[in-house]
Amino acid sequence: MTKLQANPITTEIIRNAFNSIAEDMNAALIRSAYTPIIYEGKDCAVALLDEDGEVLGQSLGLPLFLGNLSLCVQIVAEMHGWDYFNEGDVVFLNDSYIAGTHLNDVTVIVPIFWNNKRVGFATSRAHWLDVGAKDAGQSTDSHEIYQEGMRWAPTKAYAAGKPQQEILTFLKLNSRFGDALLGDLHAQIAAGKTGEQRFSALLDRFGIETVLAARDDIFRQSAEMERESIRAIPDGIYKAEGALDNDGLSKEPVPVKLTISVNGDKMAVDLAGSSEQTRGAVNCGETQTISATRVAFKLLINPQRPVDGGTFTSLDVLAPENSIFNAREPAACSWYFSSLGLLIDLFVKALSPVMPQAVAAAHYGDSMVLILSGYDKSKNDELFVSIEANTGGWGAWSEGDGQDCLINNVNGSFRDYPIEVYEHRYPVRIMKYGIREDSGGPGKHRGGNGSYREYHLTNDANMSLWFERAHTTAWGLEGGHAGKAPEVNVISPDNTEKSLMKTNAMPLKAGTIILTKTGGGGGYGDPAERDATQIAKDIENSHVSESFAKEFYGGVG
Repeated sequence: MTKLQANPITTEIIRNAFNSIAEDMNAALIRSAYTPIIYEGKDCAVALLDEDGEVLGQSLGLPLFLGNLSLCVQIVAEMHGWDYFNEGDVVFLNDSYIAGTHLNDVTVIVPIFWNNKRVGFATSRAHWLDVGAKDAGQSTDSHEIYQEGMRWAPTKAYAAGKPQQEILTFLKLNSRFGDALLGDLHAQIAAGKTGEQRFSALLDRFGIETVLAARDDIFRQSAEMERESIRAIPDGIYKAEGALDNDGLSKEPVPVKLTISVNGDKMAVDLAGSSEQTRGAVNCGETQTISATRVAFKLLINPQRPVDGGTFTSLDVLAPENSIFNAREPAACSWYFSSLGLLIDLFVKALSPVMPQAVAAAHYGDSMVLILSGYDKSKNDELFVSIEANTGGWGAWSEGDGQDCLINNVNGSFRDYPIEVYEHRYPVRIMKYGIREDSGGPGKHRGGNGSYREYHLTNDANMSLWFERAHTTAWGLEGGHAGKAPEVNVISPDNTEKSLMKTNAMPLKAGTIILTKTGGGGGYGDPAERDATQIAKDIENSHVSESFAKEFYGGVG
């Protein structure tokens, strides 16, 4: 039988339809979500997959989940067989050793059937605010996964369209925000049903043979472009290394090392030499390590082309067992993304000598998370938990300055909360918020500046912090300097001040001030070559102080 060939115009229509379906799924999820970490923060991602679990389309979302949803579906199929997925099923999972992430990130899989045949999957992942960890929201000092909340292997919340009420009740009763948890689950189901309806309509319009022919053509194009880009990199071995400040429990740095091998049109990344799994919660499952390495790869290899099932076919990732990148039970995984953000920066650094036009200096590196929880006296002692990532500076590159106050590389379209939303929901006032002057690394092109926020508590609260990358700050390239490290200062009502980077459920009194400062990005090129007009503009816009300009650039004029 001759295989149907799609014409180029039809292929482009279907390619855009795949991504449009994913965008509609993402919109349905965000609009339906119950908690602000999803509907304001956008801590979620969706993907439309084919019958083999390969990516057809992805929406804007967290880059850290790049290709991960595809891997999760394929792992579930390896565990239970493809016949595990039936029409009307809704499968969810969050096991860190399967999905790779922390337990708050919940993957929901909706199989798509058309004319009684399984033709694909509509998948999503979203951060659930509380999954029953020992502390509200998340813990920063966990040393076993059992302290981090409910852990679910692939489980059916709905089977053949019928709710599994015992499962849903169990979920509700084991979260501090049970109603919101079920609301967010059903928001993900709504995203899945949206994908199911839109994909079925596409098949009705074009027929399955034409859609599959277009899919094959899309995958082939992506794979060929990827191989061509890798062939342009000289064969060789490229290395880089750095370290996290600590694992949250000890004071010892956590090394991250990678070796990139380029051979013809193939690339392999080996993480041997990185830390063994730690007692603190900076570990992750192999699936998420593969996903983060794909993010780094995609930054440099055809970054303009959307991800699909033909992407990453030329990339291999080797993560040693029982390391922070391929952890085993009972390793804690709550803050898994810290090592992955550093991995992405190191990947770029390793290839910087042979891809000078494509790379940038390091960025500020971590999510810089502040968690506040307690009982709001103004709302009848209602429990509240706020979890917020903070923006920082990105690295400069050969053609320009780094971006100021951008979210970190693992989080993509994640957003910090609007101040009005934050102050409305939580007993906190944000009195200052702005660009952290002088935090970007000096260079011919300046590293982006970090941000600062000043929180005033109007209520007693517990504070947890996870700020990183003071040990391996955002390095510069080609003579550029490193960006400044992050800082957090806590000023109590009696004016006692503490500086700290990580803490768990630290009790604070009303009237306490928390001042957070995130790091800047690395500079690119010799600072002596920076244009005087640019320096003057930096001073005028309070990106650089006059004293800083004098120290690193010799002043202006």
